[in-house]
Amino acid sequence: MAIKSQKDLLAGLMFGATGLAFALGAREYDMGTSGRMGPGYFPLLLGVILAVLGILITLQAFGSKPQPDGEIGHFAWRPLTFIIGANLMFGVLLGGLPSIGIPAMGLIVAIIGLTFISMLAGKDFCIKRATMLSAILAVGSYFVFVKMLGLTFQVWPWFIGA
Repeated sequence: MAIKSQKDLLAGLMFGATGLAFALGAREYDMGTSGRMGPGYFPLLLGVILAVLGILITLQAFGSKPQPDGEIGHFAWRPLTFIIGANLMFGVLLGGLPSIGIPAMGLIVAIIGLTFISMLAGKDFCIKRATMLSAILAVGSYFVFVKMLGLTFQVWPWFIGA
């Protein structure tokens, strides 16, 4: 039996490994019952579902003859670099790095930075779209996390003092 689709094989293995890791990690928490779920119930359930999905996708990757569109192409370094960089920058802007003297800039600046850097991952960066999207996400995040959920963390940079 040959590998019909390299993409399906690697995707299935990735889903299976991620699901297994979450299911194993969730065992450390209290499961509770279906009627009164504990903190480990949902991650365990999702981990098991993801692992089963990974197994099914991996099994689909095998067949009699290879598919021409099933081969893995070149690795997309640009999107990977910018997306990971955007998430790291979000964390630094939101919480700062006190050990090296970088102050926290707050939620609004972190969302704007995240949006601009992550939009550089695409080939068609547009400053107008990035500005509009970052404004919508910043305002929406403020209302959802601060106003509606009542989470307490720094919203504005330290020099604004709001």
